[in-house]
Amino acid sequence: MTTQAKSEQDNFRPSANFPSSVWGCSFASLSFQDSEFESLSKEVEIFKEKVKDILMQSTRGLIENIEFIDILCCLGVSYYFENEIEEQLNHTFIALPTFLHENDYDLHVAALLFRILRQHGHKVTCDVFNKFKDNDGRFKKTITNDVKSLLGLYEASFLSVHGEDILDEALAFTKPYLETLAEQASPHLAEHIKNSLVWPIHQSMERLKIHQYISFYEKEESRNETLLKFAELDYNRIQLLYRQELAILSRWSRDLNVMHKYPYTRDRIVEAYVWALGCICEPQFGASRLMIAKYVQMETVLDDTYDAYGTLDELYRFTAAFERCNVDGIDDHLSGYMEYLYKDFLKLFEETENDGNEGSSLKTSYAKEMFKELTRGYIIEAQWAKNGYVPAFDDYVQNGLIVSTCDVLASAFLLGMKDVGIKEMVWIRSNPKIVNSAKLLGTLKNDIAGHEEEQKRGDSPSSVECYMKEFGVSKEKAVKEIDKIFVNAWKDINEELLLQPRRVSKIILKYFLNFGRMSEFLYNFLDFYTNPSSMKDYVTKLLVDPFSI
Repeated sequence: MTTQAKSEQDNFRPSANFPSSVWGCSFASLSFQDSEFESLSKEVEIFKEKVKDILMQSTRGLIENIEFIDILCCLGVSYYFENEIEEQLNHTFIALPTFLHENDYDLHVAALLFRILRQHGHKVTCDVFNKFKDNDGRFKKTITNDVKSLLGLYEASFLSVHGEDILDEALAFTKPYLETLAEQASPHLAEHIKNSLVWPIHQSMERLKIHQYISFYEKEESRNETLLKFAELDYNRIQLLYRQELAILSRWSRDLNVMHKYPYTRDRIVEAYVWALGCICEPQFGASRLMIAKYVQMETVLDDTYDAYGTLDELYRFTAAFERCNVDGIDDHLSGYMEYLYKDFLKLFEETENDGNEGSSLKTSYAKEMFKELTRGYIIEAQWAKNGYVPAFDDYVQNGLIVSTCDVLASAFLLGMKDVGIKEMVWIRSNPKIVNSAKLLGTLKNDIAGHEEEQKRGDSPSSVECYMKEFGVSKEKAVKEIDKIFVNAWKDINEELLLQPRRVSKIILKYFLNFGRMSEFLYNFLDFYTNPSSMKDYVTKLLVDPFSI
């Protein structure tokens, strides 16, 4: 390559023309309604005591208890009774072998026990499903007449770990029948089945599934009116908290003046907040949600700078400067917009570095290192894109684990959490199965959803393109093979969730489970994050429209 050609290449500036925000600063003007929140809180407290009484009734049998716990989880109010539920499930797990031996249980019961106990960390054997097979080793056709059992077996299959072929068979068996039933059932049941086919419980964004289940449950003839009202009141109450947090973030984003300083980027503070909400939705963790959302928006600007705007020369300079991550780095001949970006990152780190909270300085230093690692991953992608280089699939994946942003956003999560520190950082950096799998889902799901758009923009090659070139296969074959990686990643996640004793707290494990869930949500059909109009209805359900009570 001639010196002139190399210079032109290094100074080529692409243009992505991302879709505009559908929300703008509309949430910035929201004010917190103290009186409404207090009123809802009082009502919720009354119903909480009523529901607790029902939960603690000793006259109900094992099945009635597990069904009630399942409804509490699906309605999104189980977090009020974590200790009570854990105690009851411990007793259930201990009593399970005797119960299974002495009772002629049906498939609905087997699937429910399996799913609920595994979701709460108890490794129930998949042998409970053997009795529902014929002599030829296939599931009995008679179970297809029971929608409840069929749906239960389908949902249970997503809790599988490696070597549990019967659960893989269960998924393959139930899915086509459910797809047919979704076209034949009543509108109420059909919608419920379709939601499960797209968003199975174990792999879905928690608050979205809660909204879907409340909407389903309120039309059920067998509904418990006390439970329903409790769930709707609590959903509306927490929604007010979320809206307050989003208002804070919207004002922060407005003051940051993203689109003025970085007009090439995606203005996505609302979608960034939904991302944070999907990773940790419990009301007491607002500080983590705020930090995650800010990191998502800043990471978005960084990503778009490397992918969609910066020249290779500018990106080399910025990457080198970021290694210093202090005011001295500004002297490294950064161009105007890059100097703005560098200063905005320093300001973001300053927000927590000296806030007086125990461990904040250490956690901020950790966050800086994760961002440094991210810029190193981005510059590799930028080099691939500028040079038209398609790496080997494994090489792409190794860099993809870095640019998945999982480590960066985990550092934001930790910044908002009390009583976490070095132990959790060391565990994350050891890259256990659940962390590695969350990264895989983050980078590869994004690739498949956004493959065509990224190729049109001239981004770096995606995993799909790398697989196609290396193995000489079609796009369809490449996607099919990458889908197998997703299946194995979820089995790895499930194995980690069942490990005893746990190496870190449940909330840390749940964060990485939820990161995987958000990859499924954001990149299920297309790239929701890049195409915010496709996500608008979900944002409305989660953050705008309360339930009518």
